Amino acid sequence: MHAAVVTSFDAPPRYSEYPAPVAQGENEMVVDVLAAGLHQLVRARANGTHYSSTGTVPFVPGVDAVVRDQHGNLRYAALDDSDLGTLAEQTVIDLRRSVLLPDDADPVRIAAAMNPAMSSWVALRRRIAFREGQRVLVLGATGSAGRMAVQIAKRFGAAYVIAAGRNASRLAALHDLGADETVTFERADRAADVDIVIDYVWGEPSTRAMTAMITARRDRSAPLDWIQIGSVAGQTIPVDSSLLRASRLQICGSGIGSVPARDFLAELPELAVAVHTDAIDVRARPVPLAQVSETWNAQTDDRIVYVP
Repeated sequence: MHAAVVTSFDAPPRYSEYPAPVAQGENEMVVDVLAAGLHQLVRARANGTHYSSTGTVPFVPGVDAVVRDQHGNLRYAALDDSDLGTLAEQTVIDLRRSVLLPDDADPVRIAAAMNPAMSSWVALRRRIAFREGQRVLVLGATGSAGRMAVQIAKRFGAAYVIAAGRNASRLAALHDLGADETVTFERADRAADVDIVIDYVWGEPSTRAMTAMITARRDRSAPLDWIQIGSVAGQTIPVDSSLLRASRLQICGSGIGSVPARDFLAELPELAVAVHTDAIDVRARPVPLAQVSETWNAQTDDRIVYVP
């Protein structure tokens, strides 16, 4: 079969032949891949920078997909760590890590949305005690996951959502998706009194935002849950010890390891329904898998979805 194959962490995957998959476990099944998203996690594993990377090649990247099982059913499947990911004509899934989809579900739409939407969905459901009426700041709101985080926070009952990013014109479009206010990173002090921060940025922008917000916070005794999800601006930040002593800042991460697999799986059915019924706005760009090398590093506002 054909697949996108990583042979070096310094180059995009190449479209080439790869051994056909074989199911081995009791709950495993070989399936046809219909659509698989190019997520930040997929890129990070493919270049060896993600903490879950094994550091060995060759392998096929891809962490999830919409597939057709051997009985003709449409499924969304999330894979555990494997050398055979979803950027292939076929893969092996664990049926317990999949959910059935309606026959009329759009494979490209589902594949584009589930992984990035899951990041904020699970963070608010499983990592903190989120309550309706709270105020939320999304750092990095103009990216695919950030745009969905704005919508998901509102869906869960946030009273006020502030979207933060670099590009003012792209931020303006988020008002139509539920953002009550938009700010650039330089004006994060205007979000000083939120209850929750969903952070896809980290690095230097988060350092500046954290300092500005806590300095300007009217009631520093009010809890501030800072959920670290992405790190597009850097893997580390310096945190001044005075920020921790002078406020009720509580930093936690949300991702593989901090959230048990069973918790992710428990959220899949409801999220799949939300995506399928257009409750979440999705931008997707289908691309033939054969063009993986040329499009791997493409700059686009849409989530690239590879179609074998």
